[in-house]
Amino acid sequence: MRSFFKYVLATITGIIISSIILFFIVIGIIGAMVSSVGTKSETITPSNAVLMINLDHTITEKTEPNPFEGLDVPGYSGTRSIGLNDILSRIKAAKEDANIKGIYLNVAGVNAGFPTAKAIREAIVDFKESGKFVLAFSDVMSQKGYYMNSVADEIYLNPQGSLDFRGLATSVMFFKEAMEKLGVDMQILKVGTYKSAVEPFMMNSMSEANKEQVNSYLGSIYNTFLQDISNSKKITVDSLKHIADGYLIREPEDAKKYGFVNGLLYKDEVLAKLRGKLGIDAKKDVPYVSILDYNNKADAGEAGASRVAVLYAYGEIVDGEGMEGQIGGDKISRELRDLRTDDRVKAIVLRVNSPGGSALASENIWREVDLTKKVKPVIVSMGDYAASGGYYISAAADSIFADPTTLTGSIGVFGMIPNMQKLFNDKLGIHFDAVKTAKFADMDVDMDRPLTEEEKSIIQGGVNKIYQVFMKRVADGRKIDVAYVDSIGQGRVWTGEQAVKLKLVDRVAGLDEAIEAAAKKAKLDNYRVSEYPRAKEPFANLLSTSKEKIKMWMLEDEMGDYVKYLTEIKKITKRSGIQARIPYLVEIY
Repeated sequence: MRSFFKYVLATITGIIISSIILFFIVIGIIGAMVSSVGTKSETITPSNAVLMINLDHTITEKTEPNPFEGLDVPGYSGTRSIGLNDILSRIKAAKEDANIKGIYLNVAGVNAGFPTAKAIREAIVDFKESGKFVLAFSDVMSQKGYYMNSVADEIYLNPQGSLDFRGLATSVMFFKEAMEKLGVDMQILKVGTYKSAVEPFMMNSMSEANKEQVNSYLGSIYNTFLQDISNSKKITVDSLKHIADGYLIREPEDAKKYGFVNGLLYKDEVLAKLRGKLGIDAKKDVPYVSILDYNNKADAGEAGASRVAVLYAYGEIVDGEGMEGQIGGDKISRELRDLRTDDRVKAIVLRVNSPGGSALASENIWREVDLTKKVKPVIVSMGDYAASGGYYISAAADSIFADPTTLTGSIGVFGMIPNMQKLFNDKLGIHFDAVKTAKFADMDVDMDRPLTEEEKSIIQGGVNKIYQVFMKRVADGRKIDVAYVDSIGQGRVWTGEQAVKLKLVDRVAGLDEAIEAAAKKAKLDNYRVSEYPRAKEPFANLLSTSKEKIKMWMLEDEMGDYVKYLTEIKKITKRSGIQARIPYLVEIY
C-alpha cells in the first residue's frame, strides 16, 4: 500500500511540474509572438527603386492579419499574403512616390478571379500615366499571369520557360456516383431551371441548361480578357482568337514571334535592363521594395472629415458570427447598424465578394441594407462573385457597380437533405429506431431514412416561398416587375457586363468609382475613406485566433492551391437550412 501511494504521489507531482513547465512555455510563446508582432520593423523604401509585384499568394478582398506571420513555428513556413485593398492602395501611392521609378511585374499566375486581376491591372494602367515604366518578367506565365503582365511596357520570358494561351475553360466536379457507392442519396429541393448548385449530387455531367449558362458567362469573360490584352499589345481580338484556337504559342520563341513578349531573357539579363532604367552601376543590386513590404498607402482623406465607409463582405454567407473569410449574418448586420447610427459616416460602400449561402442570413443582411439606405447612401461594389445570396444582400442598395467579369445573378434557392440509410444499414450495420410525439417530429432531423412525399412537399413549399421573397426583394430594389425577375432569375448566373443590360447592375465600374459615387450622393467634397470591419489589434487578433483558422493556415502552407477543394467539401457537409448560393466553385483556367 505504501508503494502504491508513493507511485500515486510521484505521478501527481509529475503532472503538477509538467503543467507548470507547459504554462511557462505557452506564456513564452505568446510573449514571443506579441513581441514579434508589436516590434515588427517597417521597411524603408530606398531611393531610385522599383516596386516589385508578385501575386503567387491568395488574394482576399481585405488583408487578413496573421499573428503567426514571420514567426518560426515548426511545420509552418509563414507564407505571407496581402488583400486587394492594400495592393490597389499601394500601387496608387507608388504612382506619387518620388522614390519609386517603376514597377517590376514578376507574375507567373494570379491566385484570384478575373475581376480581382482586372482591378490590379487597371491600377497599373493608372500608374503608367505618371510616366514611370512597367517591366514584366517571369519564367512561366499562366493565362491570368500573362493577362496581368500584358499591361507592361516591356515583357520578357525565360528562353526555356512557357507562356500559356489557349482560351478559357472551367470544369465541375460531380459526386453522384461516389455518393451512390457510399450509400448516400441526396434529396434535392430547388427552384430554378438554372439552379445547378445541386447538379453535382444528382448527375454525372452538366445539364443542357447549365451548359448554356456556363457558355454564356464564359464567353463574356473571354471577350473582356481578349479585349484588354488587345488594347495593351495592339494585337487584334480576331488574331488573339486565332492564336488561342490553334494553340500556336507552344514554345517561348512562338510568344516572341506573335508579339506577346518583347524578348526572351534570363533573369540576370532582365536585372541588367532594370539597372539601365534606374541608371545604376552594373555591379550594384537593383534597389526594390516588394508590394508586401511597401508601407505607403494612398491618401485616405483628411482626419476628422466626414467618412465614406467601405464595408467588406466576402466569403460564404453563414448564420451567426461566422469566421474570418465568411460573411456572418449577425456580424455584418451589426456592422451595418453601427455605421447607420455613426454620425461621422455619411455614406457606405458595401463591397460584396460572395457566392451566397444561408438564405436566412442573406435576408437579415438585406433588411439592414434596406434600413440603412433610408438614412444614408448605400452603394454596392461587386468583386469576383456577388451571386445568389451575394446578390440578395446587394439588391436593396441605391446603386450596384460590378466588374464586367463579376459572376452575379443566380437568383434561386435550394435545399439538400442527405438520406444515409444505405450507408448506415448496409455499409456500417448501424440501425436507428425513433419515438416521436407528432407525425413530423423527426422530419429533416434523422438522416437514416428517406423523406416521405408529404415531407418533401412541405419542404419544397418552404423553398418556393423563399424564392418568391427573394424575387420580391430584387424587384423592389431594382424597380422592376417580379415576373421579369423570374424570367432572368431561375438560378441563372450572369456576368457583370450582362447584368447591366438586364437591369440587375447599374454600372460596370470598380471600387474607386463606387466610393466616388457614394460621396457624390452624400454631397461630400472633402471626405475620408474608412474600412470596416476594423482590423483587430495584434494581441487581440492572436487571442481570437481559432483552432480552425490555425489549421487552415497550416493546410494552406502544406497543400497550396489544393486546399480549396478540401474546404469546399467541408463547407458542403456543414451547410444547413435553405441555401441561396451560386452552383459551385467556378474556377476559370
